[in-house]
Amino acid sequence: MATSLTVKPLSAAMGGEIAGINLRDQLDDPTFAAIEMALDEYLVIVFRDQDLDPSTLANFGQRFGKLRPHALESYRHPEHEDVSYIRNIDDDGKFDPFGKIRASTWHADATYEADLPRAAILHAKEIPSTGGGTYFANMCTAFEALPAEKREKLSELVALHGYATGPAGSHYQGKNDYANAYPEQRRPSVHPHPRTGRPILFINPMHVHGFEGLHKSDALAIVEDMANHSEQDRFVYHHQWHVGDVLVWDEQATMHRGAGDTPDGERRVLLRTIVYPK
Repeated sequence: MATSLTVKPLSAAMGGEIAGINLRDQLDDPTFAAIEMALDEYLVIVFRDQDLDPSTLANFGQRFGKLRPHALESYRHPEHEDVSYIRNIDDDGKFDPFGKIRASTWHADATYEADLPRAAILHAKEIPSTGGGTYFANMCTAFEALPAEKREKLSELVALHGYATGPAGSHYQGKNDYANAYPEQRRPSVHPHPRTGRPILFINPMHVHGFEGLHKSDALAIVEDMANHSEQDRFVYHHQWHVGDVLVWDEQATMHRGAGDTPDGERRVLLRTIVYPK
């Protein structure tokens, strides 16, 4: 299989569509290396017209690293624990209002855990007639666009991360209250990308609730300021789903959120797996 890929840019901010690959095939090492390079460059990559079962999706994910089951057992796929559902229906097939708005505020996944994920993968199985998209923010270009003085100050801050403890985590309270299960994590507010070295603004409003040495009100003002800055259109790619899309995103260099605008009564079902470094 050829090692060169055809990649179509999806927006000025980020995102690339890769053509000519069937993810059900066994990808040789040079081809997969080219896919990894595309992910490093575009941060979000999309493969169209795929039809993967949970096992095949997991096998593809394992090429990037180690898979980890969803923290909530009810979200796990019954046939493969390393794959979970993103859906707006319950186990009985009834509309789930919380499933509609779940993850619809800006966040980066699992920054409250001891180790950080590398990438996540979503595969669209059922898509509503309108809405239901996902937004991604490029946290590398967001950092680069800040004034030099602000970049310097942020680079000196250590952020405090918890489970949905940031200002955008309020709609999780009383739903999935696992905050006490995760010790607070201290992470640099700016850190280099583990593969490219590019600086990342590593502050998200879902999980960051403070900074070492700062009063809480001052800290939350910074979190909200950086969230407002990062969600500007010039940094954001909006993915409108089609059945069969497989989308991979860089978990450390981006934030994301669901649009939360699926029409009531229409189904939105995707398969998900999350990948940690080997």
